[in-house]
Amino acid sequence: MLTLAQRLKGQGLVEYAFILMLVAIVVVVVVALLGPTVGNMYSQIVVSI
Repeated sequence: MLTLAQRLKGQGLVEYAFILMLVAIVVVVVVALLGPTVGNMYSQIVVSI
């Protein structure tokens, strides 16, 4: 059997994994939404130079 400290440590690791997964999903969504806009902006800057 696991001690209370071991169970709490495992729970904390799971919570950090969920937070990291949520941040990764948000980053992917933001890049997917803003990627074409940023790409077009850089293309216009390169063309104007």
